[in-house]
Amino acid sequence: MDFVLAGAAACGACLFTNPLEVVKTRMQLQGELKSRGTYQVHYRNVFHAFYTIGKVDGLAGLQKGLVPGLFYQFFMNGVRLGSYAIIESAGHIHSNGRVSAAKTTVAGAAAGVVGAVMGSPVYLVKTHLQSQSTSSIAVGHQYEHQGMVHALRVIYRQHGILGLWRGSSAAVPRVSVGSATQLSTFSSSKELVIDLQVFPQNSWLVPLSAGMISSVVVVLAMTPFDVISTRLYNQPVDHLGKGQLYKGFTDCLSMTLKKEGLTGLYKGLGASYFRLGPHTILSLFFWDELRKLYQKFR
Repeated sequence: MDFVLAGAAACGACLFTNPLEVVKTRMQLQGELKSRGTYQVHYRNVFHAFYTIGKVDGLAGLQKGLVPGLFYQFFMNGVRLGSYAIIESAGHIHSNGRVSAAKTTVAGAAAGVVGAVMGSPVYLVKTHLQSQSTSSIAVGHQYEHQGMVHALRVIYRQHGILGLWRGSSAAVPRVSVGSATQLSTFSSSKELVIDLQVFPQNSWLVPLSAGMISSVVVVLAMTPFDVISTRLYNQPVDHLGKGQLYKGFTDCLSMTLKKEGLTGLYKGLGASYFRLGPHTILSLFFWDELRKLYQKFR
């Protein structure tokens, strides 16, 4: 039940934040491996990107990749948050009755690794679908998938079972860093809000406030890994399934720094916060509330 509740909470958040995920993906691929000023800027900022995608691709374009996005959230966050809930319930994140930052960080990272590996195939498809657009505003490599099932079949047929896990070398550090940061700051922030007695202990405002604090830290820590992950997943591949732009995580990191500088690793930072911020807040809030509701009627 811990896994189901966690997955349901993440899916609830995804329904609201998927358009921001589309915007974030496009902005992270814009000007890939090109110096500033040498490429056409289709998306000037988050709001301009929303307007442009809605105008050119239509409103449905803002919900591209929603189906694999929901599958990804259910399986990845179901495993990640569910595993963490079990660790937390067993008392492994506390020392002397208080939340241990070190233990929550390790538990969050371990849960993140498992979730990243489980969800990698649908994240690959989600990235491909969200980057697909009309040629006039296209950024990054353009695949021609007709949907999630079609994409999975094509990738499997062309590159075998291992092809479905292409790019997972970036997914593992991305999710483990994000998970460790998110869950450690959420647990500590929730304890802090309760200690300060700003709200009643069982108030829904406690997890909401903790989620808001956690989201800021998560975005700053996770964005560089997110940019690398998006680019590795979306890069074109040869007939053997090997990337034509990057050899792996380290190569993508070094090439991005060399061509685009440090700011290249923070492309789409605003979009990342507008997406990761609400998603972190909503998923952790829904997760906390669903767990309390389940315990009440258990």
